[in-house]
Amino acid sequence: MQLLELNQSYCEKIAKDKEAHARSAQKEIAYINQSTAKYHGRCVSTLYVPKLFTEEDINNFKQLIHELYGIFDKVILHYREDAAYRSLFGFSDQLEELILRRPRYESRIPIARIDIFYNEETKEFKFCEFNTDGSSAMNEDRELNIGLKETVGYQELSKNYQLQTFELFDSWAETSLRIYRETKGAVEQPYIAIVDFMESATNNEFDIFAESYRKCGAECEICEIRSLTYRNGRLYGENGKAIDMIYRRAVTSDIMKHYDEVKDFIRAVKEEAVCLIGDFTTQIAHNKVLYQILHHPMTQEFLSEDEKAYVKAHVPYTALMTADYLPYEDIIKKKDQWILKPLDSYGSKGVFAGVEYESLEEWKNIVDRHRIEGYLVQEFCVPYQTKNIDFSKGADADFILVSNLTGLFVYDGRFQGIYSRVSRGRIISTQYSEIALPSVVVREKER
Repeated sequence: MQLLELNQSYCEKIAKDKEAHARSAQKEIAYINQSTAKYHGRCVSTLYVPKLFTEEDINNFKQLIHELYGIFDKVILHYREDAAYRSLFGFSDQLEELILRRPRYESRIPIARIDIFYNEETKEFKFCEFNTDGSSAMNEDRELNIGLKETVGYQELSKNYQLQTFELFDSWAETSLRIYRETKGAVEQPYIAIVDFMESATNNEFDIFAESYRKCGAECEICEIRSLTYRNGRLYGENGKAIDMIYRRAVTSDIMKHYDEVKDFIRAVKEEAVCLIGDFTTQIAHNKVLYQILHHPMTQEFLSEDEKAYVKAHVPYTALMTADYLPYEDIIKKKDQWILKPLDSYGSKGVFAGVEYESLEEWKNIVDRHRIEGYLVQEFCVPYQTKNIDFSKGADADFILVSNLTGLFVYDGRFQGIYSRVSRGRIISTQYSEIALPSVVVREKER
């Protein structure tokens, strides 16, 4: 069973009876529009053809995560042990102090979403982002898959194949509690707080995570990080209860930006008064400067030959915009081959891709304005394209090509699920009107 053939067959069946598929698409859209898949009141948008994956793809994802996390482990170890290597990251003294605290548990990166550009034909891939802090969109995939079951396309596929979606809530509650119970002084049923800056929070998703913790027998509250209070050696949430474990959704860049507003949280972490799941070690992988550092001679020196080849093949060339070796003329003249990104951001804020600008002059102005601290330039990866169709306005719709981005959820170093996004253009991000698709694993039925 080949992925290309699966997708082609799915589209051929749609083309034979657009009216029936369009009617079922309206049911899917109606479900999604009243669902909890909302961020700041805006519903997620989708297209009709889901992202289908085979067992081969899942095995590929598991393997690439295994190899990547082996490299992460080495980088984190050298960051801790080598001051000269630490200096490559350029973190502030405040952040460095938080990262260098003695780890309370073995898991260096408890949760992540690793975004890749995945070629579904060749199975080649390039990394896009390593998201650790605030990894999200589990609820979008859950709700999209519920809506997908309303469609004729899904119903027809399920007659011939075994279809599987990903469980991303109970599995995280169980994983994070297992990590917590490795720590000194862990209690059997901890009081848990999910914390974030609530103006950035995905509250509907938090509610589902809180319920998953309760199913495990733990109490849980959702808490504004600035409202946490520290007294007499304990950290307290808004409900006035002492917190044993924090599931941190507040990204490190926001915490450092609001450092003076979260002093009670910081003090409790420094004094080991609470177990922080998603400790500050994760920033080593999360910050985009790592892309440049992975190619740096100091990193190459401690990687194995296989790991060096892995970095060369899968980590796009990256340079700081302030670097002496910046390939400036190449960036200007070959604009379609480059993308500018902030070192430490999320939601694709402040991203500029050369392919989005018609004139070299306009692109040059953008490049010149961003030759500043906190920005990098990266090789632009052309996303793999697939066919899809938008029935939101009825059956009178044509197939279109969309660019794909595949997000791999990783819980304690193990592949756990997929978040699929597409775009009508070559950039997939919130600021370029990204579209989310349900992710489904297709297996042969046992006979």
